[in-house]
Amino acid sequence: MMRKTARLLPALCLIGNLAGAQTTAPTARQIVEQIQQHLGVSLAPNTVDTFKAGNPDTPVTGIAVTMMATFDVLQRAAARGDNFVITHEPTFYNHLDKTADLEKQGDAVLAEKQSFISQHHLVVWRFHDGWHARRPDGILLGMTKALGWEKFENKDQPSEFSIPETNLNALALDVERKLQNKVLRVVGKPDLAVKQVAFLPGAAGSARQ
Repeated sequence: MMRKTARLLPALCLIGNLAGAQTTAPTARQIVEQIQQHLGVSLAPNTVDTFKAGNPDTPVTGIAVTMMATFDVLQRAAARGDNFVITHEPTFYNHLDKTADLEKQGDAVLAEKQSFISQHHLVVWRFHDGWHARRPDGILLGMTKALGWEKFENKDQPSEFSIPETNLNALALDVERKLQNKVLRVVGKPDLAVKQVAFLPGAAGSARQ
């Protein structure tokens, strides 16, 4: 029976139970095809939404969904029997997940990660471009819901929010609590009054930010 681990990135849970009524376990490739069919957007030929490791035709025993496929996440997925990892950010340290230079250098960190994936027959697929291309943007939607800011959102500018007036320190503490952050970096005067928020989770690009 296929299981789904969705704790690490709640927004991606919108993919639902893609196994449907299949009596045999779907492969990672089949699940990705179903995700793309339901996505409602077209991806560029050079999209980064590709398989990063493992055999796409591996039958899936469980799905782990994460913001980043760190070594810790891969270990936890394997321990739970989840052999298909869907990650939003790169697995191998750069946007295109190119490993040639690190392999030439005999990088031990890369080798250990690749070895673990191979030994545990994991499959890793990146879901980045398609999730951002959706309207509303999947990451922004998930973060907005996690913060409970849906009713404060500017419908014409989804990344802008008009929140009840507070101060910077109280806002930071509220965000830290809701997102269960262990460390939150804040720049500015703690007592600064805040009621208009521009929110760009992730790396939207320096010009936009």
